[in-house]
Amino acid sequence: QSECFRALCCKGPPPARPEYDLVCIGLTGSGKTSLLSKLCSESPDSVVSTTGFSIKAVPFQNAILNVKELGGADNIRKYWSRYYQGSQGVIFVLDSASSEDDLETARNELHSALQHPQLCTLPFLILANHQDKPAARSVQEVKKYFELEPLARGKRWILQPCSLDDMEALKDSFSQLINLLEDHEAVRM
Repeated sequence: QSECFRALCCKGPPPARPEYDLVCIGLTGSGKTSLLSKLCSESPDSVVSTTGFSIKAVPFQNAILNVKELGGADNIRKYWSRYYQGSQGVIFVLDSASSEDDLETARNELHSALQHPQLCTLPFLILANHQDKPAARSVQEVKKYFELEPLARGKRWILQPCSLDDMEALKDSFSQLINLLEDHEAVRM
């Protein structure tokens, strides 16, 4: 009986949640900062566009994601690759309601990230944001336009629709990413 009691009362602290270092990229206005702030339960009113980079620790039940968010302006994007080192996964946010020109730019940026030597083997979460806007393209349209199938064959990537008003779906997308990260790190060990 005492054994049993000791097992119940002396469990010790819960195991530490694994932490993963991620890089978050996407054009200015795609909604990177707003999505991450909402995941951290910060007020969306205080969101300003990221000019350099910012780091947020985003807590989930089974992991903590240290997300390095890089500003998406033209003059900053050329420096993105300097911040890739040490990343264990990539979040790419695109505005699914943006102009053709911006979508084309986003596609080129995603393609170079998927092929970058420091990122090409990592899990990618691609978020088609602003699904709540009338002009938003569906996930199928985005997948086709971004030519993801041939480019990302053999890579671990998830393409998910998202918007700020559907937090459940967003959290679910991140849960899928965490599963990919766990698998990826297990393979690396």
